[in-house]
Amino acid sequence: MDNWLKICIVVVFAVATTGNEEATPAKLLFSKQILNKYLVEGMDIVIKYSLFNVGGTAALDVQVADNTFGPQDFEVVGGQLKVTIDRIPPGSNATHVVVVRPSKYGYFNFTAAEVSYLPSEDATEAFVGLSSEPGQGAIVPFKEYDRKFSPHLLDWLSFAVMSMPSLVLPYALWYSSKTKYEAIMTQKKDK
Repeated sequence: MDNWLKICIVVVFAVATTGNEEATPAKLLFSKQILNKYLVEGMDIVIKYSLFNVGGTAALDVQVADNTFGPQDFEVVGGQLKVTIDRIPPGSNATHVVVVRPSKYGYFNFTAAEVSYLPSEDATEAFVGLSSEPGQGAIVPFKEYDRKFSPHLLDWLSFAVMSMPSLVLPYALWYSSKTKYEAIMTQKKDK
């Protein structure tokens, strides 16, 4: 009987404590990544924004804005730098990808993007947060990138043309002496 009383008390305590919990407000983890290995002038750069909701309720009216890429330095090729997501449920994520093209080369500081959201349905004030910062990156000139990574077909063709005399001349001398020797040998066999 004493064991039954202890079990009942534990069950009542467990039910009482689980019913009083309130859902925690939404908390977003926000990251900004540059997916390119090489940043090249005039070539596309892919930026990925990832939002993770680690809270207990949905994040509402999520607004992502990135003011890093000004129109004088970058052209937006795909996606948007300012985007609104209606809701991100608890325990889930959302991603957004933007493709930009740099118009000039040099060092560039990739700063953080900004996110604002309502942490719960009854919240009146929006939370504001910043993403991770990729940091400073070097945008190399297209000429330098092309010099390192192009197939250099014209260079190989000119090399082949220039090396042809050093290969053809010895071959021609060998072939002429071979044919003379074979002609002499056939004359000796005929006699």
